[in-house]
This record gives sequence, structure tokens and C-alpha cells, in this order.
Amino acid sequence: MERDPIVTMICFLIVVFSHLELSEEVDVLGVEGSISDGETLVSSLETFQLGFFSPGKSRNRYLGIWFKTCPGTVVWVANRNNPIVDGKGVLTVSDSGNLVLLNQTKSVVWSSNMSGTAQNPVAQLLDTGNLVLKDNKSTAGSYLWQSFDYPSDTLLPGMKVGWNLKTGEERYLTSWKSADDPSSGNFTFRLDKNGLPQLVIDTESMKTYRTGPWNGFGFEAIPAYLNFLFKHNVVSNENEIFFSYEVANKEITTRLWLNYTGYLQRLIFTHDSKNWEFLYSAPFDKCGIYGFCGANSICSSRRADACKCLKGFISKSQESKNCVRESSLDCQKGDGFTRLVGVKVPDLLKFQLNESLNLKQCEAECLKNCSCTAYVNMNVSEGRTSCVMWFGDLFDISEVSDMYRNEVVFIRLSASGLGMHHLYCSSFFYFF
Repeated sequence: MERDPIVTMICFLIVVFSHLELSEEVDVLGVEGSISDGETLVSSLETFQLGFFSPGKSRNRYLGIWFKTCPGTVVWVANRNNPIVDGKGVLTVSDSGNLVLLNQTKSVVWSSNMSGTAQNPVAQLLDTGNLVLKDNKSTAGSYLWQSFDYPSDTLLPGMKVGWNLKTGEERYLTSWKSADDPSSGNFTFRLDKNGLPQLVIDTESMKTYRTGPWNGFGFEAIPAYLNFLFKHNVVSNENEIFFSYEVANKEITTRLWLNYTGYLQRLIFTHDSKNWEFLYSAPFDKCGIYGFCGANSICSSRRADACKCLKGFISKSQESKNCVRESSLDCQKGDGFTRLVGVKVPDLLKFQLNESLNLKQCEAECLKNCSCTAYVNMNVSEGRTSCVMWFGDLFDISEVSDMYRNEVVFIRLSASGLGMHHLYCSSFFYFF
């Protein structure tokens, strides 16, 4: 018996519209809905997925976000320090507009903890990997809360690490404790806003790595060739200072990951092999380890003995990597400077900045102060330079190759230390 074509069309439309409704709602969670263990939200272009997972050998359950094409790559964890042990987690949106994660006994395991209330609250997983809370009738990009403000161990394009200067709130990455435990680990990756901004890895408030200062185009210890793939940004204004990055090609899938051993790794996903490939890892070698060679010395990975005292300095002792001056500075008899080329500048520990001075004025200003031990006139943004002067010991200097950005640093020496009567002596470092 032939089916009535009208009935056939109605059935077809029911199937189509049911599918459309499912597709539209797959990335959104409203007050009436919930996500239980085994269910997920998927971003509209199916880039990211939100749901429950157990890392490695752990049996604990966590709410997280991961790449849909690579479920093992978790980029954000909600309840990283408070796991669900009964395997019965449920994510809901409360009437007040908060995301609330409940365990089997309906106890709150985690919450977005947003102050105030929303009229028509919904949660949405965006294709950037950002989980946002918003008023369903609000304009696009207006969020009440977003996961990007609370990073875990991964920085995605468009995310920020830095400071809200109005509230004092800081955004930074924190490593997992281990491959099986996403709770807060021993290492953080953050923006050091002391003086000129630089990115650092630290543990228990001690630096283990730094990029060197931002020079308006990039960081000294991040390869310049990566500009073809990524655009690095440092934004500084009265409200905030932060670092972020964007991809040059939207087809590139990438992440910046602080792993639980304390290394920062830049990875790119190759869709053909379905694997993550490493572009670089920091620290790259022993000279990338913060202060590896001690004070007033320079580290070179090209030498078997990586550490060497700066010109005019000698080793303090056989047991120490620190170096001391061969002859004391004497402002009355006339000091001078030796040039270091192709290096990451010393860390900004005791220093002064003056953007009104050019190179010659910076030199003169340093000579006027008997405590000034080095200076550089470096880019701080596009079209702007700053005189940077150091006081006291010089710390964490290392050679960098031509693929990295570098500055010319002028190290102050006594006339006898220079070994000549005119003002400059050059010490160049070349890379092959």
C-alpha cells in the first residue's frame, strides 16, 4: 500500500527539525537541563567537548573541557582540587545563574561562584574552548562568567595570563600534580609585571625560567620565526596588563601547556597523524634554567663548560658559580663599558627605567651613578625605547641564537678591568 505523500513529508520534517533542535542545543545548557556523567556538551563546530573524565590511572571523576578530536587532551578542569569519588556527578545551571557541580549526595563540589543573578541564564561551550555563562537575551560577547578567567594548565588562543590592575586579580597557569592528578601542582606560568613585562615559570615563588622582557615585538627567549605561526601580544593599560596569542591561520590547532614537570611546551595538532607535535619546550636546555650559572656570569650551550665569568670578573671560589669583579669600580678614575651582543638581558632585580633617554644619554646617566653596573637601550613597544640600568650583581644572562630576539648589553668595568684607556671594549658572541 502506497504511503500518503503528505504523511511522508510530515515525517521528514519532524526528523529534520528534531535534528536541527538537537544541533542548536548541543553546545548550550539552560536552567531546565543538566549534564550527568556520560553526557557532554559539544561546541558548535565540534572543536571542544565538555564532560566528565578520569585522568590516567585515577578513578576520580572531574568535569573538564578537551579537544573533541583528541579526548585525552584536557585543557580545563572545573573541580581540579575537589574530585568526585562516587562517579555520579551532575552539572546544572542554578536559578540565580551559577554553574553548579553536584555529587551523588547533591552536595556542591564546585560552583562558578558568580555574584548577582541573571534573568535568563544559559551556559555555552564556545569553539574557542571557553565555557561561558550569559544572559540568553544579552548581546554577543557579554558574559557573566567565563572559564578563560580561571585557567588550568593550558593557554589557548585568546586566553590571557596577567593582571587586572583595578582588582589585583591575577590569571596564570598552574600545572597538574601528576598525569593522574589534575589538582594544583608545583609550577605556575605567569606574567611578571615588575618593570618590563616578561613571562616566567616559578615554583614556590622561585623562578625556574624566564623569557626575558617584552620588546614590543616578542620575548627574547621565544624564537622569532614563530611569528609566521602565532601573533604574541602584550597589552598594558590603566585597567590591565596581560599576555595572549593568536594563530596566524585558523586551521592551526595549538596549545601552550605547562606540564607537571615544570616545562612549558608549545604544541601543534597534525590532523593527518592525529598527534600533537612539539614546536619548542622551555627551558630548552640547561642555559634556560633560571640562574644556572650564578651572578655575573654568562651561560652558553655551545661550550662543554657552559658557565663563564663575564669579562672583568673572576670566579668567587671553586665551589661557587658566582663571579666577582677582578678590580673594583672607581668613578673618579673613569670607568667604561664592554659590550655583550646576542644575549638575553640580565633579570630585572635592581634596576631603573627611563623612556626619555636615548643610548648616549643612558650611558651618561649610568656613569653618573657609581652603583650602576650595566645598561641597555631596548625596545619596549613598537616605536618606543627605554633606558634600562642595573644596580648590583647581574643575574641570569645567557647567549641566544639569531632565531631569538636579543639586545646589546653594556657591562660596566673599571679602567683596569677594560685593559685600555678608551671607553669601550667589545666582546661579541657569534652563532653558527
